[in-house]
Amino acid sequence: MRVGFGYDSHCFSDTDRPLVLGGVVIPGFPALKAHSDGDVVIHSVVDAILGAAAIGDIGMHFPDTEERWHRADSTLILSAAVDMVRKAGYRIGNLDITIVCEKPKIRPYADAMCERLAFLLGVEGRAVSIKGKTNEKMDDVGAGKGIVVYAAVLLEEL
Repeated sequence: MRVGFGYDSHCFSDTDRPLVLGGVVIPGFPALKAHSDGDVVIHSVVDAILGAAAIGDIGMHFPDTEERWHRADSTLILSAAVDMVRKAGYRIGNLDITIVCEKPKIRPYADAMCERLAFLLGVEGRAVSIKGKTNEKMDDVGAGKGIVVYAAVLLEEL
C-alpha cells in the first residue's frame, strides 16, 4: 500500500463560467482562476494519486504552459492520472478530501461529488469521503476569496 497527499488552491475569477468542484457544477458561483476549468478538488486528488505512486505531480504531466490544457475539463486530467497509476501497478483504495471555503457550502454537493469521483476512479462510492470546512474568516480563504483543498489517497498494489 502507498499513501499520497494532495493540495491545491485557487481564487474565484470574475468570469461567467460556472464553478466546478469534484466534477460537479455548483450553480450561482463563479469559476476559479486557473488554466484548466479550475476544479480544485480534482487537482488535489490528481496530485495525491500521482504522489502516492511516486510518478510526479499535476504540473509535470499537465502543465499550464500547454495550450491543450487551457480550459480543459479536469475529469479528463483525472482519468489520465488514474491510467498512469494503474500502469504503475496500483489501484485506488480510498480517498479522503477536505474542502476549505466560506462559500459555497459543501454539504449540499458532497454526495454528488463523491459519486462522480467514485465513478471516475473506478471505486465504490463509500471509498470516497468529502468534508467541507470553513476557515473561520481567517486569511484570504476565510474572506471568501478562494478555495483550498486537501486530499489523501490510499493506493493498493494490483
